[in-house]
Amino acid sequence: MLDLRRLNLLREVHRRGTLHAVARALSYSPSTISQQLALLEQEAGVALLERAGRRVQLTPQAELLVEGAGRLLDEMERLESSLAASALETGGALGGTVRLAVFQSAALGIVPRALSLLAVEHPSLRIEVTQREPESALDEVWAREFDLVIAEEYPAHAAPRRRELDRVPLHRDTLRLGAGPRSGIGSLADAADAAWVMEPRGTASRHWAEQQCRLAGFEPDVRFETADLQAHVRLIEAGHAVALLPDLLWMGGAPTVPLVDLPGAPERTVFTAARVSAAARPAIAAVRAVLARAVAG
Repeated sequence: MLDLRRLNLLREVHRRGTLHAVARALSYSPSTISQQLALLEQEAGVALLERAGRRVQLTPQAELLVEGAGRLLDEMERLESSLAASALETGGALGGTVRLAVFQSAALGIVPRALSLLAVEHPSLRIEVTQREPESALDEVWAREFDLVIAEEYPAHAAPRRRELDRVPLHRDTLRLGAGPRSGIGSLADAADAAWVMEPRGTASRHWAEQQCRLAGFEPDVRFETADLQAHVRLIEAGHAVALLPDLLWMGGAPTVPLVDLPGAPERTVFTAARVSAAARPAIAAVRAVLARAVAG
């Protein structure tokens, strides 16, 4: 009989491409990964991997197993969700662990209040929070590294979609220009000659910010690059830069820098995503409900 844990290892090889990458991700030694996959080949009775330089390539039979393993893991999650729901109906407490991936402004603006509510309402529920860029976090939820992600989508810049993941809207977040208190900047066009701080290249927020500047008729002079939005705010406060900032950054407090409205009042969409097979799990549903209340509050 095929071992489900070894099938999951094969899925990881399919995703990551090398045994060393799988070993690093799962905190195993490469030799352990090789041994487990060799046992899986014995169970399957066919060759599963072929060398292709430094990478490994799955055989057609291995591709079939990877597809089937995903369906089996989905069914296991649905069964676990049903068991958890049944336990609650018979008087059990909501428990277990929910692994939550978040981007920084959500970690600052939403998560602390949500954790406080969960601690009171579901004290047996363990929440593990990790900061991740939304693009990679969605892939990691699909790969079962996380149970739930808070992600973002900028105007005209769609976030990646996977049919295995659902999507629940959480918040509409207005985006504005932050400028120093003595900068004299009253519009986006006024920032044409200013120094800018932006998030790293390749992120949705960076691409969107650059496009806004170009639509306003100038190429931004990006002198500072960091994913830390608190660093953005500090540079603005000190008068060294301007930046496009989400209102979510100030949730629960007043802005510390002057904010300038942008043409069309653009908003990003903040949403949660979970695997469809796990979305009915009571713990995930409870976390989503509390996140929605935390934003509303």
